[in-house]
Amino acid sequence: MPTNADFAALTEPFRRELLAHCYRILGSIHDAEDLVQETYLRAWRAFGRFEGRASVRQWLYKIATRACLTALETRSRRPLPSGLGAPSDDRWVAVPPAEPSVAWLQPAPDTLLGTGDPAAIVAGRTGVRLAFIAALQLLPARQRAVLTLRDVLAFRTSEVADMLDTTAAAVDSALRRARSRLAAAWPVEEDLAEPDEEARRVLLDGYVDAFTRADAGALVTLLRADVEMEMPPIPTWFTGRQAVVGFLADQVLVPGLWRMEPTRANGQPAVVVHQRVDDGRYEAYGVQVLTLIGARISRITTFIAPSLVPAFGLAPTLAI
Repeated sequence: MPTNADFAALTEPFRRELLAHCYRILGSIHDAEDLVQETYLRAWRAFGRFEGRASVRQWLYKIATRACLTALETRSRRPLPSGLGAPSDDRWVAVPPAEPSVAWLQPAPDTLLGTGDPAAIVAGRTGVRLAFIAALQLLPARQRAVLTLRDVLAFRTSEVADMLDTTAAAVDSALRRARSRLAAAWPVEEDLAEPDEEARRVLLDGYVDAFTRADAGALVTLLRADVEMEMPPIPTWFTGRQAVVGFLADQVLVPGLWRMEPTRANGQPAVVVHQRVDDGRYEAYGVQVLTLIGARISRITTFIAPSLVPAFGLAPTLAI
């Protein structure tokens, strides 16, 4: 009779990679955590019937993938603003209020996905990069699952067919369609041009310093001319350094308004953001993820979502 200890010894080593897998398919770190919990509950209930015909890892991925696909039957895809409409290059454009009816894409902390080690980031960063996750959300759910299982996790076609209870020919067909769609949506060159770790640290420190001091001039020197910025759940997004810096200078940059803690999300530089409130405390505001090309920032994605802050290990409220 298998025990809890037997089950844990065999399955716990795969928890983080299963979380990353569910996150790729679902686009939400909160949903991914829930589905991993469901995966382990289903696996425990079925553990006594596990015959070892496949590896424990493959067996867990089969359970997790099917759980994710079932969940997506009643959930819409999670986009970024850049996936819904054209950008603005006008700093004075009227910015609409947040759009709460959209389930927006979420970032994922490196610490939860097991990508906090620099070597792990280099080895597998494309599997969790924000642009890649956003592009995956454009695919139908089943194509999303097939592509991640085959191209990210390198399962064989026959193994994926078993996981999805389909044929090898169906897997190959879905994979071809998924690769074609992904190629049109995913700017791979961004991932290939990021600077080394030291340069990333210097750039991130400079960004935090400029932002918290409300120094628009210093910020200009860190951004590419074609920088883009989006702020889910606000549907408007901006393109071009003039529009991005102009908007920030007019509506965001205030000395002492922000506290920012450097971190990493999706294998990229990021900051956790708190905003000063009337009584002087700093309340959770959200997370910014930076995309770099060379020694400059090519995209700022600001997730205005206080509920994300605890996932990055920070308290919702900070003292002065």
